[in-house]
Amino acid sequence: MASNSKLKLKLLIEKKSQKVLFAETGKDVVDFLFSLLAMPIGSVIKLITKESMTGCLGATYSSLEQLDDTYLLSTQTKSHLLNPTTSTAVSTNSLLLSATDAAPSCDKINKYYTCPGNGPYLAFYNCVTDAYGTACPVCLKGMIKQVEFVARPTIKREEDKGEKGFVKGDVMYTVMDDLSVMPMSTISSITLLNRFGIKDLSTLQEKTVGLGLPEGLELLKASLQSNNVLTDVFLTKKKRRA
Repeated sequence: MASNSKLKLKLLIEKKSQKVLFAETGKDVVDFLFSLLAMPIGSVIKLITKESMTGCLGATYSSLEQLDDTYLLSTQTKSHLLNPTTSTAVSTNSLLLSATDAAPSCDKINKYYTCPGNGPYLAFYNCVTDAYGTACPVCLKGMIKQVEFVARPTIKREEDKGEKGFVKGDVMYTVMDDLSVMPMSTISSITLLNRFGIKDLSTLQEKTVGLGLPEGLELLKASLQSNNVLTDVFLTKKKRRA
């Protein structure tokens, strides 16, 4: 994604307290939030320098644990994100993370050799090396006959057939101030308003904000320090800049 491209969130703000109650957004922002779980810790430290590693990424993690698999593009997506290795194999157009699942090119695959074999048996003795000319431990001849390497067949995931990322794009999502995520519905929105004790809708304000590379970095920093990330990034910090 280009650095000048902006994702969109529609914030619902309680005007008196100037606090974000929750945000309405689509697949692209949720993909970005879940991609934070797949970032190698070294990359996070490099991006945020010496900022404190505390905050609410745990809430994002828990919401992914609880998210029903019907909203995910691949059954393996959740395990890749919740139990990442050095990097995830799930590709996304994240603002901060470029995870690819590309197979190694042919010129990067090692060549393998065996002994040439003589006589009627042409036996290779099941010995293979990647170092041309290595002495065979059985016949002691130089292993110079190249053997063909057969790569494991590539299994295409559902996301390779079309939609990329982590979650399905035909659903709107609710993102809470602590970055927990859930599928959005009219009932869930009403439930949230009741939870916050909102009885007068005139006390609320809608605001659409952009999420680009600078905001993405601010959001990552805030997520490691605060449980009110959307408020801190899109309201509090903007006031300080003004």
